[in-house]
Amino acid sequence: MTQHEIPYFVNPEKAPKITQMPGLETTILTGLGGEKMMMALNATLPGHTVPTHSHPHEQVGMVYAGKATLRIGDQEKVAQKGDFYRIPANVLHGDTCIGDEPFVMLDIFYPVREDFIEKLKKASGEKS
Repeated sequence: MTQHEIPYFVNPEKAPKITQMPGLETTILTGLGGEKMMMALNATLPGHTVPTHSHPHEQVGMVYAGKATLRIGDQEKVAQKGDFYRIPANVLHGDTCIGDEPFVMLDIFYPVREDFIEKLKKASGEKS
């Protein structure tokens, strides 16, 4: 896909999706066309926890929907729709969905999450 084929307005319903692990679904909104940043919707499903992890990417975002216990470094908060957060590179973080609605984070990563792109390729049967 060339830069000219990439739409400027993103339709999440048509964006590619991957399952990171049981209970964590990711919709990749941007970052597949040579951008330096990636925007994604990460949804932790009810009854699920995203284990504490870290990555070399900076991550900022906003809670798009739902509620969860969100852990970043040594801080923990019940985060809900409209809350903003920042996760510096290599800082441990994770979440546990609270309630019957998915906990959806609108995440912006820098640089692009190449691991997401690889998972998308594998899911679609495309060779790396």
